[in-house]
Amino acid sequence: MEMGVLFDWDGVIVDSSSQHERSWELLAQEEGRNLPEGHFRKGFGMKNEAIIPDVLGWTEDREEIRRLSLRKEALYRELLAADRIQPLPGVAEFVRLLDENGVAYAVGSSTHRENIEAALEVFEARPSFPVIVTGEDVQRGKPDPQVYLLAAERIGRHPSECVVFEDVPAGIRAAHNGGMKAVAVCTTHPARHLAEAEMVIDNFQTLPVERLRHLLNGE
Repeated sequence: MEMGVLFDWDGVIVDSSSQHERSWELLAQEEGRNLPEGHFRKGFGMKNEAIIPDVLGWTEDREEIRRLSLRKEALYRELLAADRIQPLPGVAEFVRLLDENGVAYAVGSSTHRENIEAALEVFEARPSFPVIVTGEDVQRGKPDPQVYLLAAERIGRHPSECVVFEDVPAGIRAAHNGGMKAVAVCTTHPARHLAEAEMVIDNFQTLPVERLRHLLNGE
């Protein structure tokens, strides 16, 4: 069986949760708005277009949502550069292992493409991601599987041939909704919150490609 590997971005390739949270705080200060208690965890993994009206309750106006979203992401990129964000332990080595074994892979994330490109520019040990599907490429966010289905299509793999690496329950459900297996990375949630996944790992440092093949084969 041919195999495809699909990566979420935030919490899987990079841990930029602190930069995301701080960028919302900076935006709220600029705009003179309040942030509801627990907003960050509730909105993690969601698109800004849903966070701003549904989690923060700031506005329903589409143009205003777009303005706020773009400003938030600009603040986030400034923090990425200032903090010299790096990939999580084992990521670069794991991607290199995929290349050596001829495994097709892609990023499938609700984050903005410009954010991913900004992080890649900051990386010192830069893993290569030739296929990147982002929130701008799809209409529906996770747990809808659209982003992963498109990523699988772009690497020429059937969904049943794909393993998705995710760090949040909504992403795991997106993988399953698309007919894919899921491996949970314990970056933003403890293992007990990620039990829906077929496999749970702390990081990529001890995960050989052969274990993914066994997972796809139901072993």
